[in-house]
Amino acid sequence: MTQTITTNNNKTTLAYAQQLDINDPLAIIREQFAIPKQANGEDEYYFTGNSLGLQPKLAREYVIELLDSWGQRGVKGHFEGDHPWMPYHEFLTEQSALLVGGKNEEVVMMNSLTTNLHLMMVSFYQPQGKRSKILLEDHAFPSDHYAVESQLKHHKKNVDDNMLLWTPRAGEELLNHDDLYQMIEHQGDEIALILLPGVQYYTGQVLDMKTITEKAHAKGILVGFDLAHAVGNIEMALHNWQVDFACWCSYKYLNSGAGSVAGCFVHQKHSTNTDSETQVNRFAGWWGHDKSSRFKMENTFKPIPTAEGWQLSNPPVLSLAAIRGSLDTIKMAGGIKELRKKSIKLTQYMTELISSELGDKIRIITPSNQAERGCQLSLMINVEGLDGKAMFTALEENGVTTDWREPNVIRVAPVPLYNKFQDIYHFVRLLKECLQ
Repeated sequence: MTQTITTNNNKTTLAYAQQLDINDPLAIIREQFAIPKQANGEDEYYFTGNSLGLQPKLAREYVIELLDSWGQRGVKGHFEGDHPWMPYHEFLTEQSALLVGGKNEEVVMMNSLTTNLHLMMVSFYQPQGKRSKILLEDHAFPSDHYAVESQLKHHKKNVDDNMLLWTPRAGEELLNHDDLYQMIEHQGDEIALILLPGVQYYTGQVLDMKTITEKAHAKGILVGFDLAHAVGNIEMALHNWQVDFACWCSYKYLNSGAGSVAGCFVHQKHSTNTDSETQVNRFAGWWGHDKSSRFKMENTFKPIPTAEGWQLSNPPVLSLAAIRGSLDTIKMAGGIKELRKKSIKLTQYMTELISSELGDKIRIITPSNQAERGCQLSLMINVEGLDGKAMFTALEENGVTTDWREPNVIRVAPVPLYNKFQDIYHFVRLLKECLQ
């Protein structure tokens, strides 16, 4: 039975944070993770799940299980055991689809994030006539910008003329959706593809993927999203929103280890079309070939009529094992709906505590509207003569792991799987001490 404390209503006290933790039905999930230690042996205050999630104990268990299978079975491990390697990526499909709001046949775990973005643009960026532009946000994650620029160059398109940037208004950090909708309305017949993040990495702003897709499709524009900072963080419904494609990494909120295998969504209207005349263009590899005839070793490509048809090579199963461990841990917590409920509480508590304890010394540039943010808060130090990078370093020296992004933001992500309300209390306490 959950113990309940109701004696302290002062939100600025440690007792209040302890009360929230005792009343938290997901608090026990923290025990499923390896928590880094400070020099004094105490747990770190770890707020960098938006960069690299902590290790689930099941991930370690499943990787060791796979290593043992390799040692015991050799090549037979592809077909034997409870989790044979040949179909291993399929063990991840259902839970991955739930996280992004897709159908099982629309989702596959493969490659790395930027590789998948390139593969998707091979299929979905097909410039024709004056419809040749790609629209992305200003201050996009550099890899996305590089990928778009290189795709334009690959198609012999002038980058300056064909890369449209959705920029914040003067003096603002956040993107204004009305500005984007005006660009779509006025330049839609020149835009071939829109590629945007689900959650903007620098500000933590959640974009309205549903409305963006609707307005783009009304103008004949295809739409893709980079969900690196969205998957495992916010609820999504990619299938119902009619998103054409999306890609994500698995090592942030999916906690599968640095550089782990990425994910990809291709809407059913594209993925099930294998007609040689009308299917979208793609770069093909044998792991995307029809499973029933793959080992006949024939040279006529027959794509699997699902997102799996975009696979190139057999995936690294050690990485898939870590992802399976993480997905099972998320399932243990009740899935993304339950995580989102706690995330909102964590983030709201942090914003309230920062406001009451630090006032205007800290400026949170992430939207205040809960529907427009995930668990990440992007903080700017608002004290004259005080360097934000120095503050980041001071926090690090005091056992707080956050994330610094140039030019001047400390990113803090209270992750519902393993962060406690007490972590937030101590973070704000230490931030206040460092400021003083």
